[in-house]
Amino acid sequence: MPSSNAARATFVRPCQLLLIQSAPVWAPVHSHADSWDNSFAVAPCSRKIGPKRGVLEILVFYVIAGAIAGLLGGLLGIGGGMILVPVLVYTLPAQGVDSAVLMQTALGTSLATIALTAVSSILAHHRRGSVPWHVVSRMTPGIVLGTLLAGSLAAVLPGALLRRGFGAFLLFVALRSLRPPRRDPGRALPGTWRLMGAGGGIGLLSGLTGIGGGSLTMPYLSRRGLDLKSAIGGAAACGLPIAISGTISYLIAGRTAAGLAPGSSGFIYWPAVAGMGIATLWCAPYGARLAHRLPERGVRAIFAGFCVLVGLRMVLA
Repeated sequence: MPSSNAARATFVRPCQLLLIQSAPVWAPVHSHADSWDNSFAVAPCSRKIGPKRGVLEILVFYVIAGAIAGLLGGLLGIGGGMILVPVLVYTLPAQGVDSAVLMQTALGTSLATIALTAVSSILAHHRRGSVPWHVVSRMTPGIVLGTLLAGSLAAVLPGALLRRGFGAFLLFVALRSLRPPRRDPGRALPGTWRLMGAGGGIGLLSGLTGIGGGSLTMPYLSRRGLDLKSAIGGAAACGLPIAISGTISYLIAGRTAAGLAPGSSGFIYWPAVAGMGIATLWCAPYGARLAHRLPERGVRAIFAGFCVLVGLRMVLA
């Protein structure tokens, strides 16, 4: 029946295209590639799921990608950005995003997606009383300023530099993830200005890498004397101002950029935000449940392996 075939195509084609677009993660690097887009080109990728494919198919495509990101994020205990940015980098060219603005669009779209999912995480930690609001409130002004600056810098920095910077950051996180976070319970909490300065640095780096900042904020708070639950809750709460101010910054910075896909505002591709945000929010708890069934050392090894694989691909491509 035609209707049955059409319905099947709506869901099957995005699955096929997602696998095709993500395949270059494991493909060998070709140093002679003409551009970032071409370095990931494979023959089947010539098919695009842009405007001609229809809004529904695009949304289904990113729902599937968001579900994978949510499961991995919950399993590995990390914010969505480390998963979302690589997924977006490997899939946005299929939507018509030019290679010159590919990395900026991936970073901005990742932050906008995190803004949708951060609220539920904050509420969950707040109900458990594990958010140190007196610390978060003093870090937030610096976070906002740092993240706003990041969007402005990303707009003028070459995409290749942003890509390699993100890859190097993943390699750093992979190395650090093999060691449990250290805590100094006797260390006094820094004053307001130092917390604000730390927030500025965290906001700047988070904005330039498209992450919610949990991998930076949690170790920082833990080393400043907070217990692990409070450090995690504080990192979750700091993720919201990072995501919101980062979204605004990339929205403004890319308002006159060329080479964006239809459905974009600045460096934010809204179909991906809608599809990935909903799916990530729904699937992350299932990944977290799976993580509790696996040994901690095994989860750390999986996380480190993921970061090394994607980080090297970003740096060397």
